[in-house]
Amino acid sequence: MHYDLIIRHGTCVFPWGEAQADLGVKEGRIASLSVTAEDSAAQEIDATGLHVLPGMIDAHVHLRDPGNAAIESIATGTRAAALGGITMVFDMPNTSPSITSAETIADKRRTVAENALIDMGLYVGATRANTPQLAALEQEEGVCAIKVFAGSSTGDLMIEDDEGIEAVLRSGHRRVAFHSEDEYRLQARKPLFETGMPHVNHMIWRDEECAFLGTRRITALARKTGRLVHILHTSTAEELDWLAAHRSHVSVEVLVNHLTQVGPECYETLGAYAVMNPPIRDQRHYDACWAAVRDGRVDVVSSDHAPHPREAKEKPWPLCPAGLTGVQTILPVMLDHVNAGRLSLTRLVDLMAAGPARIYGLQTKGRLAVGFDADFTLVDLKAQREIRNDWIASPVGWTPFDGKRVTGWPVGTIVRGTIVMRDDEIVTKPIGRLARFAP
Repeated sequence: MHYDLIIRHGTCVFPWGEAQADLGVKEGRIASLSVTAEDSAAQEIDATGLHVLPGMIDAHVHLRDPGNAAIESIATGTRAAALGGITMVFDMPNTSPSITSAETIADKRRTVAENALIDMGLYVGATRANTPQLAALEQEEGVCAIKVFAGSSTGDLMIEDDEGIEAVLRSGHRRVAFHSEDEYRLQARKPLFETGMPHVNHMIWRDEECAFLGTRRITALARKTGRLVHILHTSTAEELDWLAAHRSHVSVEVLVNHLTQVGPECYETLGAYAVMNPPIRDQRHYDACWAAVRDGRVDVVSSDHAPHPREAKEKPWPLCPAGLTGVQTILPVMLDHVNAGRLSLTRLVDLMAAGPARIYGLQTKGRLAVGFDADFTLVDLKAQREIRNDWIASPVGWTPFDGKRVTGWPVGTIVRGTIVMRDDEIVTKPIGRLARFAP
């Protein structure tokens, strides 16, 4: 048999466990898990000593496009993702202009076709004005979900009241993703703080109850309407314990930062480069996030990649914008957690491939199986590297993990059978496209 691509001698992470296998690819799909020595291909990869994972997905990024390409764009953001071993990203709608209509989706679709190095999904932002159209908008090509900012947003993307959220949940049927901080509590507590106070006040202002109150309200509305919801960047022990009793309606995302950084220490060492929403919290919540990863309460781990220029980040708190880079570093950091024994490689694949595919309805991604897209992430679990600012492809040029030494590194990114990255080099032109999601 002749294939377009063969990957030989790698240790493959299948849904049923790890096994050495030789994979054959034809026309962008996995065609065989048992290629023979006699089979040939236009390209072959010797993956001896490497693990072959299904393509890693970062289901929560802000590529700022349309917006300011000097901060980030689909071209630079997907380059960063590919360098970090990511084969697909889901991009958030709070751009300029926001992605809230069929027209803005169409514009974004054209940008993806021209510039994306890897595959993408698009969130559509819910507004009070477009709520009646959400059932139609969630069916647009490439749309992964409706996104609701129930707190921590501006302009027409904010829907903070129960009546508005319920109206969104009654328009359409697919799972709805939420930023669930409670805006009323955030605004009530804001006068307690002053400009120039230490950055650690970020986690004090946006406290556990801000997140837990928002999540309780959204869960109640999900049960009332029968609509499935997804709580993004879940960050507190209280939320994770609560959501364990509501799995029939609610799925859970945790960010790599909440599994890696701990307050107040991170604010003392990083200042504004630790400021994100919801905030990085103390050891109790860090431990709770890991407990939830281990016992299966977490469905997805993402980065919430949200770059800002240095001059903005270095303004006094709370004038410095919240958001950190992460799409390029999430996989190296999570592989380091694997090597440290905090989770298995199989569980990582569940959180960053099978989990996003299951929650968002990707039909042909997220696992190594015949007929699925030939998306692969090749990793060297023994490679020891230092994450550095000068490796970061986003124009802002910084990472909160600068100087962090990790064990485990992505060495290949393959999208639908096309090698996009090999050994830290981008080796193809943009070939990304919008994925198909279950209707």
